[in-house]
Amino acid sequence: MFTKILIANRGEIACRIAKTCRKLGVKTVAVYSDADKDALHVQVCDEAVYIGGSSPKESYLLGSIIIKQALAYGAQAIHPGYGFLSENADFARDCAIAGLVFIGPPEAAIRAMGSKSAAKSLMEQAGVPLVPGYHGELQDCAFLRKQADQIGYPVLLKASAGGGGKGMRIIEDGNSFEQALASCKREAMSSFGDDKVLVERYLSRPRHIEVQVFADKQGNCVYLFDRDCSVQRRHQKVLEEAPSPCMSDELKAQMGQAAVNAAKAVNYEGAGTVEFIAEADDEGQAGHFYFMEMNTRLQVEHPVTEMITGQDLVEWQLRVANSEPLPLLQNQLKECGHALEARIYAENPENQFLPSTGKLLTMLMPKEELGVVRVDAGVREGDVISPFYDPMIAKLIVWGEDRPTALSRMEVALAQVNIVGLSTNVAFLSRLVKNDSFVKPNLDTGLILRHENELLQKDLKVDFESLAFLVAGQLSAELYQSRAYNSEVQSPWQKLDGWRMNGFIERGFTWMLDDSHQAHVVRLNYSQNTLLYDGEMRHFTHCEDDGVLRIELNGKQLNARVISESSHPNTLHLFRDGRYQKWHYQNPLAMTHVDESAIGKLTAPMPGKVVAIRVEVGHQVIVGDELIVVESMKMEHTITAPVDGIIAEIHYAEGDQVGEGDQLITFASPT
Repeated sequence: MFTKILIANRGEIACRIAKTCRKLGVKTVAVYSDADKDALHVQVCDEAVYIGGSSPKESYLLGSIIIKQALAYGAQAIHPGYGFLSENADFARDCAIAGLVFIGPPEAAIRAMGSKSAAKSLMEQAGVPLVPGYHGELQDCAFLRKQADQIGYPVLLKASAGGGGKGMRIIEDGNSFEQALASCKREAMSSFGDDKVLVERYLSRPRHIEVQVFADKQGNCVYLFDRDCSVQRRHQKVLEEAPSPCMSDELKAQMGQAAVNAAKAVNYEGAGTVEFIAEADDEGQAGHFYFMEMNTRLQVEHPVTEMITGQDLVEWQLRVANSEPLPLLQNQLKECGHALEARIYAENPENQFLPSTGKLLTMLMPKEELGVVRVDAGVREGDVISPFYDPMIAKLIVWGEDRPTALSRMEVALAQVNIVGLSTNVAFLSRLVKNDSFVKPNLDTGLILRHENELLQKDLKVDFESLAFLVAGQLSAELYQSRAYNSEVQSPWQKLDGWRMNGFIERGFTWMLDDSHQAHVVRLNYSQNTLLYDGEMRHFTHCEDDGVLRIELNGKQLNARVISESSHPNTLHLFRDGRYQKWHYQNPLAMTHVDESAIGKLTAPMPGKVVAIRVEVGHQVIVGDELIVVESMKMEHTITAPVDGIIAEIHYAEGDQVGEGDQLITFASPT
């Protein structure tokens, strides 16, 4: 086995690789950029070396610098993780030239599968079924439009060198083809340095099913069963599970064998994933399947395969790269139970999943339980989610004896994820795992879009229990603050129990839900221990245990967590049964105000780079017209006109960097 490797990646995958290396006694060298100098992956590795600026192009994509540092630090091999250089054939070649082992497939296999067009030609020769489409080299717009017309709409445009939903567009009719192609090519070039695209028929009810394959240098190749990745937004996976539900054993075996055939066709070695698209019927049952692409690396969702097989796939990678045979052959592999993975992102689902940046003021995750609950994270409380990299905070993985058990455990685990400081998709995920179509399961890639009204709706429900928790949270915070300023533990001034010598005290609490202007007033009677809201009175007691609030209302006991920000003590975050709400306490002793949105201005909803401007000064626009395209975290976001008006000023040019909240355009009233 290797004695030292360099991990050419960051975040949770770098931490994940380091964990297996520690188990095997292999020392690790981390690499880091300006933005990552204090990152978790730097701390968990044995050594760390600086490689450049915050942008990936200035650091994590600099293969020559990484190889130089690997040699300087005495590493024998480089593990690329996923993303960045993991599927870069030139980097794999350069590692070999430098005498370093690339922990991944051979250069030739990466090249063969790196181009979606070339890969599909190879798969056609190997007898693997393909979706009807054009996968050739001709890239003229008129020619591609003609191919799309012949295939029949809707069609899917996809970056030939792409992945992760980047450089991908669904085109419903020919009228929007030219603009969609230009955007797709621009995004592909930005993300992969290659703007070639392919055109395919878009299936109306597709299921995204993938098969984990592994091959060694001795010619052995196996598949470690299947995963379902159908639950997606913007072609990016949100929830993954293994094994795939609603698939016959016969179909699973056919798909597994097709995946092995695909790997053998390119003389594959190491870990890879063959992705298929299957047509689903009205009940979600998978039918005929087609080859989509092969990812020549370890996948983000590999933990669900590990959970159902009991295997450490990173260890398998290291052993295969070290010229050892596969630890198990096909007839020795067994699957047990069901696993789910939820990707926890810094993003705002209610605002088109736009990425969110900022400091993780609070990050509470479920307690890990070996083989049952697992958290793969590359950040911790106090870290900053920057605009330079993917906005993933963590992956939450659970296992159960069967799918219903795994679903229940995921629901409980998500309720224990409490994050303050930026927007996250946790509440959205909690609603998703309880969605009827997902629970049944009736899966396809359009599930989120079909149910977006219920899944993406901000939680505006106001009930007695939620307000009672807020009161309890406010009282607990005041008691903590009082004790911090008074060292006399038994002092009556610390009790804050509303005691009066002659009479009783009643106190009013006024709360406003975030983005709402409606005040909710709750009255607490200290002597009677009652709360009064909207004409209803209930007996009320509360206590706090390790940060969890426990309240009792008329004998009914409930638990939740209320977290306040140190810099904004009158802002409280309520986490309850997978729900999340942000509330503002109208403190009568503090001056509060609500900022009104500026009229006639358009501001950036997230930080990024302006890549296209659709209008000019003097243009008259109406609500919904496309104005500016901003690229953030390698994805393009089109900003449309929020009002009717005339473009009075454009404050940025193409190529400029903008920050969240920066004014992009000023409007004049329409004539």
